[in-house]
Amino acid sequence: MRLRFAFALAALALAYAPIAAAQTAPTPQQRARIERILTRTPLIDGHNDLPDQIREHYGGDLDRVDLTTDTRLLPTPLHTDIPRLRQGRVGAQFWSVYVPADLQGAASAEAVSVQIDLVRQIIARHPTVFEFANSADDIVRIHRRGRIASMLGMEGGEAINDNLAILRSFRRQGVLYMTLCHGRTTSWVDSATDAPRHGGLSPFGEEVVREMNRIGMLVDLSHVSADAMRDALSVSRAPVIFSHSSAFALVPHPRNVPDDVLRLVHENGGVVMVNFYPGFISEGVRQWAAAQAGEAARQKALHPDDPAAASAALEAWATAHPRPAASVAQIADHIEHIRDVAGVENVGIGGDFDGVPYLPADLEGVDAYPEIFAELMRRGWSDADLSLLAGGNLLRALRAAERISARER
Repeated sequence: MRLRFAFALAALALAYAPIAAAQTAPTPQQRARIERILTRTPLIDGHNDLPDQIREHYGGDLDRVDLTTDTRLLPTPLHTDIPRLRQGRVGAQFWSVYVPADLQGAASAEAVSVQIDLVRQIIARHPTVFEFANSADDIVRIHRRGRIASMLGMEGGEAINDNLAILRSFRRQGVLYMTLCHGRTTSWVDSATDAPRHGGLSPFGEEVVREMNRIGMLVDLSHVSADAMRDALSVSRAPVIFSHSSAFALVPHPRNVPDDVLRLVHENGGVVMVNFYPGFISEGVRQWAAAQAGEAARQKALHPDDPAAASAALEAWATAHPRPAASVAQIADHIEHIRDVAGVENVGIGGDFDGVPYLPADLEGVDAYPEIFAELMRRGWSDADLSLLAGGNLLRALRAAERISARER
């Protein structure tokens, strides 16, 4: 996910972030349990936008972004670097190759190819840390070698340009999942954050899902409308994923997954990988963000010829209306809700690091995954269930998709 705000709303949100009470740090006993679990089962995160951040802020130049150092110290700080990935015990990462929704046709396909190349460059520059993975067995093998399995997740089906041949080409390049759309409705699928045109999937959209099943590419339903979720689940023969979404019943944001869809995910064998963005996990933050966006529009209307005045007024509003705090506990609430409605075998983690403007307190980088596991341990989660959450569920779903692809090919 990539969030864009007029008048530098993201910067304001950071500047006027709330001061929240610190989370309880994992105890030594909890850390020992986490280490034991994540040694056996790779921690697989469903979505990280680091490649797009490097493209947007550093021109795609890896000489300007030393991932072996603390990237919080860069001119534009990042959530991700190698020391923090190691500290967070990440075993496998889907790197997002993101397509801006306003790009169409050949330009969109080119953007994907450029980002695929950037991920490949990152892996090549750090061969003792990262290794490319194209299957469940690859993920397990690479994790056992002590490296971070690196997979490609394509965010935005606009790039196939209504052409299944291009879809197949991306799969041959190693793209392991495709998010059917991003922030805008396309010619074949309705977006969660745009006006619907198809009532879900068009007939061609259904054909895309079937072809993804056939070629072994996971269908990612983050960003699609609820009707598109239902349509895809009715068509897909393989397990689907939500690479970075949370629970609609707790926070009714259209990017989240309704309970009836969660029950369908259970029947499908899919996985909902919980997003950490406060606007998706905290109703207070969602309401605050809506008010902030409304104030930005109001100030723009009041000062159409004076952007500086509009920005200053919005800054004053942000000072008077600080953003509510979000917490690791709220992420755990979403994980448990999905467990309770869909099943413990249908939930995973999709943090959305480097794709969002701010994060919950004490969860501001890829080093912080143990905080979530410790919170769930305090709630009584077993090692076996935490192993499923960490990566066991995603590996099962991917293996099922691979079996279906092998049979249909």
